[in-house]
Amino acid sequence: MPSSVEHLVKSARECKGREFTELLEDSIDILSEERAAGRVAGHSMKGGLVCIGGGDDDDMPERLVVVGDIHGDLEALQRILNMVRFFDEDSTLVFLGDYGDRGLESVEVYHALLSLKHEHPDRIVMLRGNHEGPMDLPFYPHDLPVMLHDRFGADSTHIYLRLRRLFDLMCTGVLVEGLVLMLHGGVPVKMGSIDDIAYAEKMHPKSSNLLEILWNDPKEINGYRPSARGYGYYFGKDVTEHALSTVGARLLVRAHEPCNDGYRLNHDGLVLTLFSCKEPYGNERGAFMHMRRDVYREMRGAYSVDRLLSSLHVF
Repeated sequence: MPSSVEHLVKSARECKGREFTELLEDSIDILSEERAAGRVAGHSMKGGLVCIGGGDDDDMPERLVVVGDIHGDLEALQRILNMVRFFDEDSTLVFLGDYGDRGLESVEVYHALLSLKHEHPDRIVMLRGNHEGPMDLPFYPHDLPVMLHDRFGADSTHIYLRLRRLFDLMCTGVLVEGLVLMLHGGVPVKMGSIDDIAYAEKMHPKSSNLLEILWNDPKEINGYRPSARGYGYYFGKDVTEHALSTVGARLLVRAHEPCNDGYRLNHDGLVLTLFSCKEPYGNERGAFMHMRRDVYREMRGAYSVDRLLSSLHVF
């Protein structure tokens, strides 16, 4: 059992195929049980949407940490876990997706995160990113299968298929009620109700909601237009305002786009992009959000961009 961040990282770098497979199967069981119970990290779950708060401030974790794309950057993950003193202080960590590909230690990142989920299931929430999307939404580059083969040889195909099962069990979003909606990419541009997020997986592929949640990006435009990524849309402030009003939130926190400073604000402070990895993109800085319960209470009453920025940690 990892007792420190350093032990966690060492175990990830030394893991063998059988150990990784056992950890993966355990994680699949945990996520399956969470889905069946409709509860994740001690909070209720509607479809694929985790709901925190529920009108009761005491339901908000004392410390809520939100992490953007990791993309195989184990050193960035190590820095974040040390900065939030994960093994010494109680906190709930929400990961916004895109754990592998591009970075050199994608397999190790998965091992570290699944170890955390195994030992602390009530403190870890894993969202699905576009790099954990369904098989009918392929993308490039997808390095993970090659990395698995280099590490585990003949066992890699089975491990990859089981990872895809894990992806299907990951959450779609998190709603900190009255304040923050968290998704990997962006809001559906024609959102009619909160069910468009909660049940996006069940409606896929007849509905484009899941695709848009995984692939959409904010732009300083009106309305929306097709994205140059080939999937999804660019969406404007009016789309953000409608979506936030629909779910009763004041801020969209998402990942998906590299930011040299680790974060970016769009739509007059209504959208915060977090990007937590550095090495795969050559970014100077990474960032994550560390929100305490007192800040949540304060910002539910009076949302402020400046107060929001005080919860950001750039490294």
